[in-house]
Amino acid sequence: MLILMCLHMVSIPLHGQYVSLKSNLLYLGTSTSNMGFEFRLGRKMSLDLWGAYNAWEFKNDMSLKHYLVQPELRYWPCQTYEGHFFGLHGHYGHFNIGNIPFIPGMEEKNYRGYHWVIGRYWGEAFVGAGYAYMQYEKYVCYDCTEVLGIFRRHYFGPTRAGVSLIFFIH
Repeated sequence: MLILMCLHMVSIPLHGQYVSLKSNLLYLGTSTSNMGFEFRLGRKMSLDLWGAYNAWEFKNDMSLKHYLVQPELRYWPCQTYEGHFFGLHGHYGHFNIGNIPFIPGMEEKNYRGYHWVIGRYWGEAFVGAGYAYMQYEKYVCYDCTEVLGIFRRHYFGPTRAGVSLIFFIH
C-alpha cells in the first residue's frame, strides 16, 4: 500500500492543491498516532488514505490498542477541497479495546461532510453520519480469554468526526 501511495504521488503534478497531508486531532487526543494523505483525482473527486495506531495501556485495565486503515473516495459538488463533500469509505483494522465505552468493528459507512479552508496551506474539520454494520466479541474480563459471545449490530448515526490539521502541498 505504501509503495502504491508513493508511486501515485510521483505520477501526479504537485501543484494546485493536488495532495494534502493530514492528522486528526481528535485521535491525537486519545493518544492515537494517525496520518493521512488525500490525492485530488479530478475537479470534483479525491481519494483519502488515512491510518491510525495505538499500542498504549492505561490505568484501571483500560485498553485502546488498535490499528486502523481507512480509504475513502470523496465527491465534491463544487470543486475539490472546497465546501461540502459526499464520501464512501471502509475500515480495516484490529482492535483490543476494554473498559472504554466504544464499539469496535465498524465496517462500511456512507456519510456527508464539510471542509473548512483556514488559509492557502491549511484546512479543515469534518463530521459524518451514516450506516455501519458491526460484528464484535465480548469477553468476561480484561485478562480473560473466555468469550461472552459474538454480537452483531446495525447502527445509524454519527460514524466519523475529525478536527484535522491539513497541510496542502502546492
